[in-house]
Amino acid sequence: MITIKQIIEENDTKPGLIFDLSMQLLIVVSLVTFSIETLPDLQLPTRTSLHYIEIFTVGVFTIEYLGRIFVADRKIAFVFSFYGLIDLFAILPFYLSTGVDLRSIRTLRLLRLFRAFKLFRYSRAIQRFHRAFILAKEELILFFCVTLILLFLSSVGIYYFENQVQPENFKSIFHSMWWAVATLTTVGYGDVYPVTVGGKIFTFFMLMIGLGIVAVPTGILATALSEARNIEEINKETYNRK
Repeated sequence: MITIKQIIEENDTKPGLIFDLSMQLLIVVSLVTFSIETLPDLQLPTRTSLHYIEIFTVGVFTIEYLGRIFVADRKIAFVFSFYGLIDLFAILPFYLSTGVDLRSIRTLRLLRLFRAFKLFRYSRAIQRFHRAFILAKEELILFFCVTLILLFLSSVGIYYFENQVQPENFKSIFHSMWWAVATLTTVGYGDVYPVTVGGKIFTFFMLMIGLGIVAVPTGILATALSEARNIEEINKETYNRK
């Protein structure tokens, strides 16, 4: 006899697979209705229909969330797990009326599709990324700290070069940070740019540094992924020898 726990937590049976896929479909429906609500000039009947759909989906998600807590072997652990928190944050604002709309976070619940369709290859890929981030954690933290320092120094530099000429765009160091972010990330929106000779020269050097800021973490992660794959292959060979 199939139990509720098997239906909710496993998908080896037909009811469990149907349950998984139904939840994923409902998540997609809720995301589509959420997106439709942002369209301007929606008629009142349409908004009313979307609201009722939201009530229905939240009701189903709430029952599912409570059901997962009920069947969990370690209930507290599930509540504070990744999926537990995602499930909670996806429905909590509806009941609290906080004004913060977190329905888009339901997108993360689609990650359960990996389990529903038994996509173990992609699951291993996710684990590989996780291992790569762990391997490169210290380098990434150091790089992030250095980037914050460069961001501040760039804001200070462009402020002193451009404040007197463009006081409306570079009112303070804090206002100058928008330019620093756009420049160091090499986005360069063009809405704020230097007009003085010193500011242009300073921007040139910041752009060169920005190219490194974009390239360095990419290289770090690429190396870490390669190392993670090597570790995976070594573990596989060790397991096959046993």
